[in-house]
Amino acid sequence: MRLENKSVVVTGASAGMGRAIVELFVQEGANVVAVARRKERLDELAESLKDAPGKIVTFVGDVSKLEDNEAMIECALAEFGQFDVLVNNAGIMDDMSAIGDMSDELLEKLIRVNTFGPFYAMRKAVQVFLAQGEEEEGGTIINIASAGAEHHVAGVAYAASKAAIVAATKNTAFMYMKKGIRCNAIAPGGIMTEISLSMPAPTELGRNRIGTLLAMAPPVGMPADIANAALFLASAESSYVNGVVLYVDGGWTND
Repeated sequence: MRLENKSVVVTGASAGMGRAIVELFVQEGANVVAVARRKERLDELAESLKDAPGKIVTFVGDVSKLEDNEAMIECALAEFGQFDVLVNNAGIMDDMSAIGDMSDELLEKLIRVNTFGPFYAMRKAVQVFLAQGEEEEGGTIINIASAGAEHHVAGVAYAASKAAIVAATKNTAFMYMKKGIRCNAIAPGGIMTEISLSMPAPTELGRNRIGTLLAMAPPVGMPADIANAALFLASAESSYVNGVVLYVDGGWTND
């Protein structure tokens, strides 16, 4: 098992990519704190994994809140006695609006969930990794960014929120590389998840402009494609991989 006895926190764990990551990690021996807002989904996930090699603990929380980001990592320490891997997966989409149509409300919501949340969690994670010292082998952070950070497949707020994650990933990897802390990102393309069901209705300009690119997109990927990439980045197999943005998008961003 590639993650045996590793203590992991995964946000956005109740569906889609987050659920797939939790399922794979627990099967690979990890002890996981699964974080999401929907308790019933988390309970069902935990029940489905009760006989898996690793353990799962559910944590109902909102990643836009500082206190929840810190508490979920404290939960991992309390339950498992250590903390090894953070997967910042939770995120939301915008309405594909260009800057001239962007609302203050949507901007604040996007940045709080997609950027502030991961920043809060990364800060807490690094503090814990450093406090654990040489008894633990540094620590690993995996951020879920997006092809939309540089490819025009979303609105300006979403693109900016994910571009900030890319920058933070690279900066964190550089700052703490001598402390044994690794920080990498995965940039998914079109993945079959529920995110489109929760996004606001697209603006007319955004729908028309972005539609030209969507028409040229490769077939959508599956949540398991992202989970497999996350497993590689969380495991010892990627011990010399740091500050990388791994595109899992079927080649879309090569267009």
